[in-house]
Amino acid sequence: MTTTDTSELGPRGVANETPPSDSGSPFPTFPTFPTFPTTPLSATPPGAPRPRPVRRTSRMEDLLDKVVLLLRAFAGLFSLVSLIVLASNKHGDWEDFSRYQEYRYLLAVSVLAFAYSMAQTIRQRSQTRGGLDLVPIQYSWIVDFSGDQVIAYLLISASSAAIPITNHMRETVTNIFTDASAASISMAFLAFIALAVSSLISGYRVSKNYI
Repeated sequence: MTTTDTSELGPRGVANETPPSDSGSPFPTFPTFPTFPTTPLSATPPGAPRPRPVRRTSRMEDLLDKVVLLLRAFAGLFSLVSLIVLASNKHGDWEDFSRYQEYRYLLAVSVLAFAYSMAQTIRQRSQTRGGLDLVPIQYSWIVDFSGDQVIAYLLISASSAAIPITNHMRETVTNIFTDASAASISMAFLAFIALAVSSLISGYRVSKNYI
């Protein structure tokens, strides 16, 4: 029965294979061990928070930014015309807008729509020029969508409230008071259309980046 010299076996019972040493090298050679492939660690471990969305700088996004800026500028202009025409609609006796709560409501909403539209326009212009935005970027589109929706609803609500009383007056008499009231309502309705389209674009951005 033969015995095997275990001094020549490696750590797993395999004989060590030492390559022949170079007689010209003064240093001894050592056995090499096999290497195993390593799997790189994921940049984002499971359970870690997702990175915040960033604004895209594609041509489509740039075009949408310009369209929204234009729509809000028009909404501010229409709201301004509406409130100026309605606030100056005072001709004495019953021809005074302040005597009717529907017109007072329309005036208040027009002022609010003008202030909101101008604030959003200035904010967006500041963003395009690299200025500081008070709203965090991950919430900016949600704020835009919510603001456009609320102001658009108030505008259509105020216009709908003022239309019946204006039509009732025009059935009896048509003069500068009723014409000015109708013009103010028309401007408020145009402001509503501008903000409604703007809210559709904001809603598209919210669904694209957060859903």
